[in-house]
Parts: sequence; C-alpha cells; structure tokens
Amino acid sequence: MKRTIESLGEYLLLIYEIILNLFSPPFEKNILINQIYEVGLKSLPVCLMTSVTVGMVLALQTGMASISVLNEPAYIGTVVTFSLMKELGPMLTAVVLVGRVGAAITAELGSMRVTEQIDAMYTLGTDPIKYLIVPRILAFTIVLPILTMLSILIGITGGGIISYLRFDIPSTIYIRDSLDYLGLVDFFHGLIKSVIFGIIVSTIACYKGFYTEGGAEGVGKATTSCVVLSITFLLIGDYFLSSLLIALGIG
Repeated sequence: MKRTIESLGEYLLLIYEIILNLFSPPFEKNILINQIYEVGLKSLPVCLMTSVTVGMVLALQTGMASISVLNEPAYIGTVVTFSLMKELGPMLTAVVLVGRVGAAITAELGSMRVTEQIDAMYTLGTDPIKYLIVPRILAFTIVLPILTMLSILIGITGGGIISYLRFDIPSTIYIRDSLDYLGLVDFFHGLIKSVIFGIIVSTIACYKGFYTEGGAEGVGKATTSCVVLSITFLLIGDYFLSSLLIALGIG
C-alpha cells in the first residue's frame, strides 16, 4: 500500500513536470518529428491490418446474426460503423500501440535509467523530461487520433468487402447503412477517446521507464508492468469516458 501511494505521487509529480516543460522553450522539434515517425508511420501497417480484420469479422457475425433473426442480412454497415467509430477503433488502436510503442518506450527509458544515462543528463545540465519524455508524449497524443481514424475507415472498408462477397450487399446500400444514423457527435466520441487514450498510454510508458530500477531485470519488469497497467487503465477509462461523453451528449 505504501509503495502504491509513493508510485502515485511519483506519477503525478512527473505529470506536473511534463506540463511545465510542455510550454517552456526550447522546443525539441526534430525529436518530435522523429517520434511521430517512430510512433505513427511504423505502426500504420499493423494498425490497419488489425482494423480491417476486425471489420470483416464484425460484418460476418452481424450478417449471420441478422439472417437468423430477420432471415436477411440487415444493418451490417450500421453495426460495423458504430462499433468501430465509438469503441473498437480507439481501443484496438491504443492496445496495438501499447504493445508496439509503449513497451519500447519503457524499455528504452529504463535502459537509460539503469545505465545512468539519465543521471548524466542532469549532470550536464540537460533536462531529461523535456528532452526524452515531452516529445514522446506529444507524438503519441498527435498520432493516435490519426491512426484511429485511418483504422476506422479501413475497418469499415473491410466490412463492406465481406458484405459484398458473403451476403451480396451492394456497396451503395452498405455505405447508406453506414451513414444514415452516423452524426458528427459520433465522430467526436471516437476522436476524444483516442486523444485521452494516447495521453494515458504515453504517460504510463514514460513513467515506468523513467523510474526503472534493478538493472536489466528491472527493465523487463517495468516493460511488462507498462503493458499490463496501460491495458487495464484503458479498459477502466473507456467505461468512465463513455459514461461522461454520453452524459455530455457526445455519442
């Protein structure tokens, strides 16, 4: 219990220092651009592959269920679009980035901590939070919403392919079903979630790496802890965020 409270204090203190460094010059533009490339472009293929397969599965299951109930495949586009836009798109993209990028950030920062590179930066007068952490969090927060929207679009396309090949639903009908009940608030529902998810994952990954201790074994434990904690807080945060957005009329 004592260690949990200490960890929470360290995390909140890190967030405070990040906010202070976020608005103070100099700004590490080159590092930010490099991190956007590492987090975004390199993660794009696996995000799109995950999303398109999920969209195909959703279309298949929805079509089969509607046939068993209504004797015809109905509302496939509606179900696929709303499922991806509000829940599966932001969540799955965030989970993919946890495994591909979040763990890597923790391992990288953790290795620098246990080899005393971070301590050396303090000695040389360089703020490691501004140089190492702020660009990564900014890159994560910028890139995750973009990847989420692309993943949603590709997932909807995958659902349309299955609707046509398996249930002979023309693309025009699928697109009409997808757009008929879709509003701007539904778009913002998924967009807001992806921004918050990006902040959650990136701050946890940076915190776990920055406060790693115990040598190489500690780096491994910190990386595992980052993945577990990130996914846990994503799932918990998803419920409360959904409740809040619905209460505010966004979705």
